[in-house]
Amino acid sequence: MTTPLNEAQLSELLKEVGRSDSVELKLTVPDSGLRSAVDTLNLDPLDAEMRQVIFFDTPDLALYSHGVVLRGRRMQRGAGDTVVKLRPLPQDLLFGKEERPKGLTVEVDAMPGGFICSGSMKGTTTSSAVRKVARGDAKIGSIFSKAQKNFFRQHAPNNLRMRDLSLLGPITLLKLKFNPKKLGQSMVAELWLYPDGSRILELSTKAAPSAAFDVAAEARSYLNDHGIDLTAEQQTKTKTALEYFASLVPASPEEPVKA
Repeated sequence: MTTPLNEAQLSELLKEVGRSDSVELKLTVPDSGLRSAVDTLNLDPLDAEMRQVIFFDTPDLALYSHGVVLRGRRMQRGAGDTVVKLRPLPQDLLFGKEERPKGLTVEVDAMPGGFICSGSMKGTTTSSAVRKVARGDAKIGSIFSKAQKNFFRQHAPNNLRMRDLSLLGPITLLKLKFNPKKLGQSMVAELWLYPDGSRILELSTKAAPSAAFDVAAEARSYLNDHGIDLTAEQQTKTKTALEYFASLVPASPEEPVKA
């Protein structure tokens, strides 16, 4: 069960939204409500794009525990992308005590009962390049830009290098963008399909910081009108995937492909 933000949390949210480039409003739907959500929102699975996400971390998730997420992603039509993400974003980078690195995008993720500010250094690649890394035919570092590698080195804990990391994944997901007429704002549905048969459906929409609270109210009303449970316990796609795949890494893994 989620709870509303208290006064201190709301004050902090207002400050972070004011410093961000965008706000993403998210809601995860429990597995028990997945089918009814797909039906009531009139989502057609055949309109969805298939994607694969691959994470890189140590078996004990040293990066994630330190607030760093490293991933590559494949899209259905040949495109690919990468990201080095800090989540939460250190306050020095958010509030300007240190100059933000060029290319760093700041976003607030807000969900029922909570929020977090993240900073992402994004890059582009190809689906085939990510697949080569996933198969062990290329170095992890081959799909990340020089700027991303520098950003990673600055924030990775314990002098971890990309070549020290294990490949966690891939996980398959379906992404569908839809445009509810009553909302006047596009939304995204992402269905993450975990190898153990579990699923997480996330509904999201993005807004400019200046419009975030208005969009949040409208999205909440729209989802509530369609019977979506706004009080359900929220799940984290990334954490769930990392923990699942980390549990499959052998106790004494083979020497990883060097970055």
